Amino acid sequence: MAQNKDTKKKPKKNTRRYSRLWWAFAGLWAFIFLFFFALSMGCLGFMPTFEELENPQSNLASEVISADGQILGFIGVENRSNVAYDEISPNVINALIATEDARFYEHSGIDLRSLGRVFAKTIIGRSSSSGGGSTITQQLAKNLFPRERKSKLGIAYSKFKEWIVAAKLEHNYSKNEILTMYLNTVDFGSNAFGIKTAAKTFFDKAPGELTVEEAAVLVGLLKAPSTYNPVRNPENALNRRNTVLSQMMKYDYLTQQQYDSLAAIPINMSRYSPQTHNEGEATYFREFIRSFMKDWCKEHKKPDGGYYDVHKDGLRIYTTIDSRMQRYAEQAVAEHMGKEIQPAFFKELSRRKNHSPFVKVSEKQIETYLLSAMRQSERYKNMRDEGKSDAEIRKAFNEKVSMRVFTWQGAKDTIMSPWDSLLYYKSFLNAGLMSVEPGTGHVKAYVGGINYRYFKYDNVTQSRRQIGSTFKPFVYTCAMMNGVTPCTQVPNSEVCFENADGTDWCPKNSTDARKDEMVTLKWALANSVNYVSAYLMKYYTSPEDVISLVRKMGMKSDIPAVPAICLGTPDLSVAEMAGAMATFPNRGEYVEPIFITRIEDNKGMVLATFTPERNEAIDAQTAYLTVELMKGVVDGGTGGRLRYKYGITYPVAGKTGTTQNNSDAWFIGMTPKLVTAVWVGGEMRSIHFNNMTYGQGAAAALPIWGLYMKKVYEDPKINFFKGNFDTPANLSVEMDCSKYQQEILEDEYEYNF
Repeated sequence: MAQNKDTKKKPKKNTRRYSRLWWAFAGLWAFIFLFFFALSMGCLGFMPTFEELENPQSNLASEVISADGQILGFIGVENRSNVAYDEISPNVINALIATEDARFYEHSGIDLRSLGRVFAKTIIGRSSSSGGGSTITQQLAKNLFPRERKSKLGIAYSKFKEWIVAAKLEHNYSKNEILTMYLNTVDFGSNAFGIKTAAKTFFDKAPGELTVEEAAVLVGLLKAPSTYNPVRNPENALNRRNTVLSQMMKYDYLTQQQYDSLAAIPINMSRYSPQTHNEGEATYFREFIRSFMKDWCKEHKKPDGGYYDVHKDGLRIYTTIDSRMQRYAEQAVAEHMGKEIQPAFFKELSRRKNHSPFVKVSEKQIETYLLSAMRQSERYKNMRDEGKSDAEIRKAFNEKVSMRVFTWQGAKDTIMSPWDSLLYYKSFLNAGLMSVEPGTGHVKAYVGGINYRYFKYDNVTQSRRQIGSTFKPFVYTCAMMNGVTPCTQVPNSEVCFENADGTDWCPKNSTDARKDEMVTLKWALANSVNYVSAYLMKYYTSPEDVISLVRKMGMKSDIPAVPAICLGTPDLSVAEMAGAMATFPNRGEYVEPIFITRIEDNKGMVLATFTPERNEAIDAQTAYLTVELMKGVVDGGTGGRLRYKYGITYPVAGKTGTTQNNSDAWFIGMTPKLVTAVWVGGEMRSIHFNNMTYGQGAAAALPIWGLYMKKVYEDPKINFFKGNFDTPANLSVEMDCSKYQQEILEDEYEYNF
């Protein structure tokens, strides 16, 4: 009987055991379900909402775009800019899928086959060569919503969260949209976030222009941007690129023959241009735009009520700059300053007793200048933040350290004290250039200095320097508004003005050419004769009249109402001079220079448009007569080397300018469709050449204009206008001075021959 009882009880024990197993199994699945449900609902930490998945937030840099459609650079926390799927080369898509997720089109965000391989080989088999199990969609989830926890348990938790986000992304977006989002968010190194910035940085191309081998380089970077950087680690990059090409061949995106051919091509990094704040094209201009946009954003709100942020909202800033002209302008500055002016200045410094760039300045003054420069340096600011006193910092500045300094042959590693480096940088002459279209006011080129990384001060809009003889055309214009013409003859004799203290001010000529002769205004301006400028100021106009005129032509800087302005004593900016001079070829109408045509948001919606202010400053005939006077400067005066040295044969008007002691060298060059102002000089006025050979405007500034415009004229894509200036319909003044009989003005003054 006992045996029968045991036999009957045994099935019940097994039933209970199986029941417990099933309950445990069901409980496990219930736990997994509840865990993932709670995770997806955000109960166990952050989980993006549907709205956040629909509009994933990322720091989008604002694009600075040229008038000819090129990206000049980016303004942002991260150099990130979005593109659409059809703007990306198929070569990039193919390389990405072949390398990162070959079954991308077959799974729904999580590739179970890959996960199984990872579990079997990596976890159980402890093999590190089995590859990862993350799909492109999972990687996108990680890029959009980064992992917060760094512990092993935290990483596992984040991995589960990425699975859920990946599944949601697959549900909300098409495969092409996921690929596009991924390529727009991934980090390629070299401060390049997203395929658009990467293509620009590494190959100076748009994403749609990338070749197979270029696409393979960029996709290869995704594994480890620093390790496979083609500039820093070219051998690693080449091997990685060929690995990507091999993957493309494996999955039938390339044939064996194509692979063999492409794998043999070296990586060409000749167009590598890191898109940093300090490097790339139009650096000074981009900083000018960044400053403008920061102020603009403070006054403009987004639809959600918050203010726009130029660093994060991906604005598209369409500028007036022509990228080709900008490039030629930068090349011209570098060529002349680096090969001619700076070597000549260094040579002169080597002959000076103390080798100092400062002229007629005491040691005490130099100490004061350098102390001011020290306090503006990053090194000083960092040491102050560390709590060091000025005495401690000054002492540290005398200690030699390793540093990288600017040279025209490229940055150079050296050992130098920070104090000596301050004096070293003061030894460099700098430059500023701005070009503006007279009819539109569009600024086409903007070069604020020789190198933004090392010389931050903008010599186009920030700096105001003595203008010298380039101011004389405004004096001549006022005189012509009062009756004289380019062929009117005046005495080339000394003229004096009585000062407020009863003394006389009598400006001198730089040469004795045709002294005490009667000369035409055209000859006088071409040769920058001071006597004649003073004569016109005394008898045909006044300081107040000249100031009134230039105010109508956009000048806002302070200009003292004194006779000396006839020789160019005012301090003005390159931007002011370019804008004012553009009035003359524009028939006397001043058009305010503008730098931006419109601003769009990251979806392409126009947020603002810009048009210049206009006003008639002078009549068309007077404007034309001034142009004719300035043509004489180039055809037979101080600007003549544009013809015989730079071979520019087209109609050009201009004016050179050189201030006292050669502290400032200027040239304003005008064509019917473009006016360009160029300045060259030291950071301080006590830094200059001791002679006119290199110090005058014709030698220091004019060659930059010549090199620049020669390239502009020769570029068939620009197709720059080569015709003459417009002649007014009712011109009533004879411009051929040889047709005039000798004309001597009636005695309105006393003078001695």
